[in-house]
Amino acid sequence: MAAGTPVEYIKHHLTNLTYGKLPEGYERADGTVVEEATWTMARNGQEAMDMGFMAVHVDTMGWSIAMGLLFLGLFRFVAKNATTDTPSGLQNFVEMTVEFIQNIVRDVFHGKNPIIAPLALTMFVWIFLMNSLKLIPVDYIPSIAHAMGLEYFKIVPTTDPNGTFGIALGVFLLILFYSFKVKGAGGFAKELSFTPFNHWSLVPFNLVLELLGLIIKPISLALRLFGNMYAGEVIFILIALLPLWIQWSLNVPWAIFHLLVITLQAFIFTTLAVVYLSAAHEDHGQVT
Repeated sequence: MAAGTPVEYIKHHLTNLTYGKLPEGYERADGTVVEEATWTMARNGQEAMDMGFMAVHVDTMGWSIAMGLLFLGLFRFVAKNATTDTPSGLQNFVEMTVEFIQNIVRDVFHGKNPIIAPLALTMFVWIFLMNSLKLIPVDYIPSIAHAMGLEYFKIVPTTDPNGTFGIALGVFLLILFYSFKVKGAGGFAKELSFTPFNHWSLVPFNLVLELLGLIIKPISLALRLFGNMYAGEVIFILIALLPLWIQWSLNVPWAIFHLLVITLQAFIFTTLAVVYLSAAHEDHGQVT
């Protein structure tokens, strides 16, 4: 695994394992030249950038899927083994989580849609599990990956804007889908045109304001989650650069504090997503 200066160490730990296409004639980090366009793993950050939009962050994708499967497997296991006699600690935890999400949806969502509560539960637990990977020591998984021949390997999907924007984009598409489904194309267009000022002369201003607000929703969701998780990751990396005897005195309190942060960020993302979806289900009727 890369060592070198502290700056190189930080850059190394913040670089994703990237798979993408390099163009013909491209000079790689080791001086070799790509004879024909080929799909390959990036050997440094510059190669990852040069791979362009179609490049895939393999580590982000892999850990996101792994946490999703863990969520499904865990909840399926608890559901199959649930009992009313002497429930296990795991069953109690799952039931508390489900009840917590049900209360959020009951308080925030004012429409009628049986999908919203399961969707909110999925988002909350999935994001929480991805965030919780931050609690694993920063050198542990990358060291194992390096021994397997992988130069770069990040394990926290929510410290990658591609990961957070992917979830936020899914929420945005659902907002559009239910806006059209509940209000109809005409109703949704009228809402955008006559909100907040219900007068025909202010339609252009309303459209700019409402469309901007609509677009900002997924951006704010993604950047809020990414920013908080990325900042926490950087602090963990900075602590890892300190002498071992200092690391423990800082790592433990920061990890304990981060238990609150990773839960809070999952809660904020889920709650705002439900709020936005609730607004998409509100039909204000005809406007004049």
